Amino acid sequence: MSFEEEWSAARATAAASISMRLNQAASPASGADLELNQDHIGAIGSEAYKLHSRLQTDGKHAATASAEAAGALSREGFASGAALAKANSRWESQVKTLVSACAQISNGLNYSLSSHAKDEQHLYAEFTASKIDEYLK
Repeated sequence: MSFEEEWSAARATAAASISMRLNQAASPASGADLELNQDHIGAIGSEAYKLHSRLQTDGKHAATASAEAAGALSREGFASGAALAKANSRWESQVKTLVSACAQISNGLNYSLSSHAKDEQHLYAEFTASKIDEYLK
């Protein structure tokens, strides 16, 4: 089985598993409901930010050495030099993708927390104003 076939099968299995768990959690028969805890969301966002920061530095620590080795191998006529350069380029591309994904997760969760807090304040203000209005009438 090729890597692409194996990767596609693993993704399909994971997607089916997640879908099944979400369906079970949302089903009225289980009595469960989707629950979001702001502390947990904040912790996940914080971990995503930490991973983002670490990937930006640690994900690139071998880039210079790999590029130099690829150049040296290529200059000596080894085909592995071009292969190493390609692997290094692919690695850098994948690290950039992961860094971007971590930033999106962190920023998205932070925005969600902030937006939720503003919505809560707005609803509280409207509710309070409506109660005051009732008493004044």
